[in-house]
Amino acid sequence: MKYAGIYIHIPFCAVKCMYCDFYSITDREDAIPQFVEAMCWEIKNCTTDVSDWEFDTIFIGGGTPSLLKANHIDRILSCLNKSYDLSNVKEFTIEANPGEAPKDRLKDLKSMGINRLSIGVQSLQPQLLKFLTRIHSKEQVFETYNNARASGFNNINCDLIYSIPNQTLNMWEQDLSTIIKMEPEHISAYALTVEKGTDLFSMVYNNKISMPSDRQGGEWFIKTHDILSYNGYQPYEISNFSKAGFECRHNLHYWDIDPYLAFGPSAHGFDGIHRWNNARSLDQYIERIRTEKSPISKIERIELFDHLNELIGFGLRMRKGVDINMIPVDHQKEFQKKIALVSKKYPDCLQSASNIISLTQKGMLYSDRIIPELIF
Repeated sequence: MKYAGIYIHIPFCAVKCMYCDFYSITDREDAIPQFVEAMCWEIKNCTTDVSDWEFDTIFIGGGTPSLLKANHIDRILSCLNKSYDLSNVKEFTIEANPGEAPKDRLKDLKSMGINRLSIGVQSLQPQLLKFLTRIHSKEQVFETYNNARASGFNNINCDLIYSIPNQTLNMWEQDLSTIIKMEPEHISAYALTVEKGTDLFSMVYNNKISMPSDRQGGEWFIKTHDILSYNGYQPYEISNFSKAGFECRHNLHYWDIDPYLAFGPSAHGFDGIHRWNNARSLDQYIERIRTEKSPISKIERIELFDHLNELIGFGLRMRKGVDINMIPVDHQKEFQKKIALVSKKYPDCLQSASNIISLTQKGMLYSDRIIPELIF
C-alpha cells in the first residue's frame, strides 16, 4: 500500500493579500453553495486508481477555508467518505485566519474529525499586518489560538513571515518569542517572496518599495533557525519547524513524492506517474462540472529525469536529505561528481553520512543556488 493524502482547495477570501499567488477570490461568497456541489461532483467522478493507496492525511487549504460554514465543510467531507476509505486518516488539517474562525465554528470543525489547525498569523506587528493587507489584529491571533485550544485542537501550526520591508530584526525576534510562548506544536517561518502577478511584485517592479537585502535575509534565516531550534522546534524542512512528532505529515507527502488527490479550482494532484491541475478559475471550474466535464486543465507524465530532480530538490529541502541509493545506479557516478563540484564551490554547505547527502544550516541558506547545480 502507498500512503497518500487528499488536498481540498477552498478559494474564498475576505481580502486578497498583496503577496499571495495562490488562487483565491474575494466578494464571491454567494457562489459557495454552487462551489460545494461542484466539488462533490468532482469527488464522486474522480477516475484516479487509488486501489493500492492508504489515505492518512487530508488538508483543506486556500484561500480561507474557515470562511465556509460548518454545513458546507460537512457536505464536502460526506462526499469524501462516500468515495474513499478515510478510516486510516491520522492528520486532518484546515487553514484558518485570525478573526475569521469563530469559536463555535472551530468546535464544529473539531467534531467533524479535523484535528490540526494552521493559523495564518504572518506577523504580530500592526504596521506590518497593514502592509501585508492582513485584516486581523494581534489580539485576534491570541483569541483564535485560545479558542482553538478550548475547542480541543492539540496540534496547531502558526504561519509567520520575515524579510518584510520596514521589518526590523527586533520586531521579528519579538514575534518569534511571543509565538514560542504560546507553544504551538508547529511553526512555519517563510521569507517574504516576490511572486509575479501579485501587488507586491508590482510595487517592487515600479520601485515603490525595496525588499531587504540578501545579506539581511540570510542573517534573519540563521537567527530564525537558531531561536526555534533552541526552543525545541526542529527544522525538518527549510521553512518548517516542529516539536518532536508533530511534523506536518501532509506536506511530507509532497516532499517525499507520495501520491495525493486534489479537488477544487487550481488544485494539483499526483498519482505517482502523472501530475495534473484543475482550472484556475472558480467560474471555469463550476462551468466544466455543470456540463459534466472534468475540471482538469493540464496533465503531464513525470519522466525519469523529472522524478529524479524532484527527489533531489525536495530531498535537500528536508533535514533528512537524499539517499544516494535512491538515485538510479547509472546516474549515481554523475551525481557524485556534482556533489564534489558543489562541495568545492560552496564549502561547509553539504554533509554526508551513510550514503545520505543533506544540507547544513549554511547550505540551507544557499539552497536556491545549490539545488539547481545538483539536479540533472
